[in-house]
Amino acid sequence: MKKITVLLLGIVLLMTACQFYESKQDMNDNPFFSEWTTPYGVPPFDKITEEHFIPAFEMGIENQNLEIDAIVSNPDSPTFENTIEALDRSGSDLRKVGGVFFNLTDANTNEKITDINAQVAPILANHKDNIMLNANLFARVKSVYDQQKDLNLEIEIGNAAALNQEQKALLDDTYREFVRGGSELVADDQAKLREINEKLASLYPKFGDILLKESNNYYMLIEDEKELAGLPKSVKDGAAEIAIEKGHEGAWAFTLDKPSWIPFLQYADNRDRRKELYTVWMNRGKSEEYNTTPVINEILVLREQKAKLLGYNNFAEYAIDKNMAKTPDRVYNLLMGLWNPALEKAKKEAADLKAIMNKEGVPGELNSWDWWYYTEKVRKEKFDLDENELRPYFSIDQVKKGAFELATRLYGIQFIKRTDLPVYHEDGETYEILEADGSHVGIFYVDYFPRASKRGGAWMEAYRKQSGSGDDKVTPIIVNVGNFTKPTADAPSLLSIDEVLTLFHELGHGLHGFLSNVEYQSISGTSVKRDFVELPSQIMENWALEPELLKLYAHHYETGDTIPLVLVEKIQKSGQFNQGFVTAEYLAASFLDMDYHTAPDASAIDIEIFEKESMDKIGLIDAIIPRYRSNYFNHSFGGEGYAAGYYVYIWAAVLDTDAYDAFVEQGIFNRELGQSFRDNIISRGGSDDPMTLYVNFRGAEPSIQPLLKKRGLN
Repeated sequence: MKKITVLLLGIVLLMTACQFYESKQDMNDNPFFSEWTTPYGVPPFDKITEEHFIPAFEMGIENQNLEIDAIVSNPDSPTFENTIEALDRSGSDLRKVGGVFFNLTDANTNEKITDINAQVAPILANHKDNIMLNANLFARVKSVYDQQKDLNLEIEIGNAAALNQEQKALLDDTYREFVRGGSELVADDQAKLREINEKLASLYPKFGDILLKESNNYYMLIEDEKELAGLPKSVKDGAAEIAIEKGHEGAWAFTLDKPSWIPFLQYADNRDRRKELYTVWMNRGKSEEYNTTPVINEILVLREQKAKLLGYNNFAEYAIDKNMAKTPDRVYNLLMGLWNPALEKAKKEAADLKAIMNKEGVPGELNSWDWWYYTEKVRKEKFDLDENELRPYFSIDQVKKGAFELATRLYGIQFIKRTDLPVYHEDGETYEILEADGSHVGIFYVDYFPRASKRGGAWMEAYRKQSGSGDDKVTPIIVNVGNFTKPTADAPSLLSIDEVLTLFHELGHGLHGFLSNVEYQSISGTSVKRDFVELPSQIMENWALEPELLKLYAHHYETGDTIPLVLVEKIQKSGQFNQGFVTAEYLAASFLDMDYHTAPDASAIDIEIFEKESMDKIGLIDAIIPRYRSNYFNHSFGGEGYAAGYYVYIWAAVLDTDAYDAFVEQGIFNRELGQSFRDNIISRGGSDDPMTLYVNFRGAEPSIQPLLKKRGLN
């Protein structure tokens, strides 16, 4: 018996040794367990595999827990340095793996990544709650916060030195994050909050996964070329290539990716086919197989419970309390102030479209699947402008050149193409950004084309945020992702006007990250109030179609000729065209988002009925649907970032049009003014109140008049 016991013990020890050896091997093989020796520490995408993520997340959580324990167990009295700064520095390993992983979940996912996301999302939510609900940690944070309040009183009578503005902002944000995270709740309510957060963390990726699977499993196949009447050659060529990818050589396929379905709706003469494609698009998330309704219902109930636990009447109050707007009433006031003029303009546009339909002998009412098609006809009739005529002047390389040139003229930076850096997909490109004097600013990834592994839309993410200064400065690594028109066998990627504006927009977000110049990563770059974050991005769109800039970058992809002056003039004259539709469909989605999150009883909501009642309440005409209907409203239900916050684009539009007026007044490439915008807004991150930053740049709070004028709504 003793021999058997010894033998079993030996086997156990051997197995333990083998597991330890394998663990050490994994540690050595996992790129997240060592410093990256790539240029500027970019992610070694060529060495990272799916198997590395869970161990890296586990290590990151473990290491941050040790860092938190060190803060809590520090025998010294709480200070800004040993508590607030230390907390800001904690979690670097977790940010490292999270930066890579979560962009892949959106930009280059697969079944393994989806499964990992489902596994780690609730774990990370629980880890965050462990920090936010750590009573001893909160006691130290509150102690520093209270010290600062007392210190401010002493400063008034000259007895002490204050924290600088950036330190105050970090302290204030940290304290408020703990309070909003439930630190002041009683134990039972904290337990309820943990459960809610864990459930929500699982539901958000589930919502996105359903939509991605539906998009990847649908395409409209056309086998008779007669049904392509009206479509430009470039659109047909792109559809033919999609059909080949789907196994239908000799046919044409149209997907739910914007570069595919929008041109079809704009140009296809076949009304039944337009209706077929558009109906599928606007009913995403509602089929039996791909249904987001149960997910939305659960999200709304949980959000309401969360808000009420934290002392708010509804989720909108909770979400907006930390923004510039502060209250739902201020959001509704802004939306309503724009709604009536936008709706009136949209009704006039609808009448113009209906007149064209009648002229062509098309029976019935104007429907939402008709709007894009007849808009193109009216555009040609009123302005002699065919958007497809513009595309040859907007190859993606030329548009990038224009956006980069704008950044150079405004902010003095350079973009240098790099071909020696690893990328996560072959579509990716990399650039090094330098100051005018050649000093390094950061590394920029771009990934612009749609694919099955990428969700729709366009966005910016940071693999690494800027922080520190001098020898301790950490430089940023940023990615812009889009879903623009793909190149074909005969032509490069030729962008629509909307795609041009989107590329400029996302570069603006990127610049917000690159040109950040603060000490603390928690308030670096785009870590600002949600209704302020769109200012640096949206202001870039104002330059995109300016004649002075078009001359620099809008060159024909075949001949190299600069865009003709006559086309530039047509673009300028049509600047307010269709703005009733554009503004109304956006505002409608903003109202819908707000209505969901101010509803008195989330459990009583029937999605289909609620959406209709929401739109009827504001009088949205039948020919327009909200830009995002409920079942595919990713901004609202794919996470908490833009939930009860889709309004932020129009809030920021007031800021960006007012700010751009300064450039119109002083010269659109005014280098001094560009530097002022960089110094007072872009570089400051969340280091001060947004309105203070804005007034420092503009000299006054913004007026709504420039926005009304720009959109022809005044």
